[in-house]
Amino acid sequence: MIEYQFGEYTISTDKTRLNRDIIQDFLNSSSYWAQNRPAATIQASIKNSLCFGVYKGEQQIGFARVVTDYATFAWLADVFVLETHRGQGLGKQLVECIISYPMLADIGIFCLATRDAHGLYQQYGGFEKLEGSELWMVRRNAT
Repeated sequence: MIEYQFGEYTISTDKTRLNRDIIQDFLNSSSYWAQNRPAATIQASIKNSLCFGVYKGEQQIGFARVVTDYATFAWLADVFVLETHRGQGLGKQLVECIISYPMLADIGIFCLATRDAHGLYQQYGGFEKLEGSELWMVRRNAT
């Protein structure tokens, strides 16, 4: 488990801190990619992923997860910051924490799909659009 501190905000990989109700509500109600995803599916995805929670004090305000073999491939998914906490650089901090996470730093291929946040991932994560796709982005490591 690793925690990163940014002023009054914390990013943590401690799954025991995750508020699954907030994650479920956001994914089902506010995301464009996971509308009506069943609770059991969300719970399984959390259980089987490396998760990053974003917190202000004890309140969870953001989330992301990474599906990976910790060696050659990683997929960044379900990234969000609650609307009331946007505009404070938390998305940038979250992406930077994820790509610098020790067990992910040397991943050969790191991918994600986004409809509207290409600039964030290009600028702070080094991701590039995958040729021929408007959604998929990739970050390649030479190692």
